[in-house]
Amino acid sequence: MHYKRNFDECHHNKTSQSNPTEMKNKGKNIVIRKASGETEYFDAEKLLRSLQQAGADRILAESILGEVERDLFDGMKTKLIYTMAFRMLRRKNRRHAMHYRLKRSLFDFGQTGFPFEHFIGEIFKKRGYRVEVGKIIQGHCISHEVDVIAVNAAEQIFIECKYGVDQGKYVSVQVPLYVRSRMDDIIRLRKELPENAGVKFTGGIATNTRFSDDSVDFGKCSGLMLLGWDYPAGYGLKEIIERDQVYPITLLEHLSSKQKSVLVEKGIVTCSQLFEQLNVIEEFRLSPVKAQNLVDELRDILNK
Repeated sequence: MHYKRNFDECHHNKTSQSNPTEMKNKGKNIVIRKASGETEYFDAEKLLRSLQQAGADRILAESILGEVERDLFDGMKTKLIYTMAFRMLRRKNRRHAMHYRLKRSLFDFGQTGFPFEHFIGEIFKKRGYRVEVGKIIQGHCISHEVDVIAVNAAEQIFIECKYGVDQGKYVSVQVPLYVRSRMDDIIRLRKELPENAGVKFTGGIATNTRFSDDSVDFGKCSGLMLLGWDYPAGYGLKEIIERDQVYPITLLEHLSSKQKSVLVEKGIVTCSQLFEQLNVIEEFRLSPVKAQNLVDELRDILNK
């Protein structure tokens, strides 16, 4: 069997609409391949939940599921399934499609953690903190490289970023155990400085994936701030991004991957940053139509 079918090939010959329940039964024995190379059975309810979490109602979500399941085949990659569902949702509602893409857009930052560190920095800038990224600072015993330092008059926050390229991965408890000891060394010295009298110090970890149960328990017990995709409940990255409109530039459809990489190298990792510095796209030599499409997309994302 050949596994090189693309989206357009999958939709070249469409069959008639089927009952959603029948479609879920059709897909339940299909083995799909994750980005990590691992295989698992296709989970129709999981796809339905992700579509509904993006804002699609049950009827629309089941309609998209039915279309997706018609084209499933053994060995199909989850990325292709996601792309199919996204394009179907986009035809119905661009705003819902954007929310559906949101989580994956963080994985599209690439293989290194550099863009994610700057992205976390932008979240804290939005909240009024002065931010430094990738700084070496002195602790009581040794010096430490800290991914993100966020400071205001009342608080200093030191954050270790753990960027994952596979959304199925979890941050294990070894990470917060290690980070807690580093943060304690930094905070011990900072507390000794007279200019920091009355300042609150916080150490933390930010990840685009999730934390293991042990990591969460240790974070709560030790006072380590944890920020993940959906943790803490109601205040995770997903909610922060949408609430504060800190949308990653990897959401944009009217820029190529290469163009996004150029922007990231300039420290531009959010749509807000790009909207405020639109002159930087001049080097891309976009046609007037493409440039306007990009501006319109930014306005749509940012509700401008």
